[in-house]
Amino acid sequence: MTDSIATPKAPAAIGPYVQARVSGNLLFVSGQLGMDLDGNLPGSFAAQVHNACNNLRAILEAGGSSLSNVLKTTVFLSDLANFAELNAIYAEYFHQPFPARSCFEVARLPRDAMVEIEAIAGKP
Repeated sequence: MTDSIATPKAPAAIGPYVQARVSGNLLFVSGQLGMDLDGNLPGSFAAQVHNACNNLRAILEAGGSSLSNVLKTTVFLSDLANFAELNAIYAEYFHQPFPARSCFEVARLPRDAMVEIEAIAGKP
């Protein structure tokens, strides 16, 4: 059985998808851009990463999980030159044992965002 997760504490989906789905003890969080709750993207990379991580946290909590239960993330960057800055900010949200992670530079993200992060988490 799968359930959809939706919380007003994170931006609403901007397409035909949900913020997250639950299947068994796993929570699959859709990619989160660095938007604020009003759907605006700040101009700085750092602000977008913080927003994306805060959006992930809000959705995870709505689904009965947390950042500490994240097993895997996938990070999409519009410019891999931001990789070191991403890592510094990412470490403020994710701690030992860190989740597995993939990180890719992509040609373009929705709304010309600089970062998008998706996650798979366990549910305690």
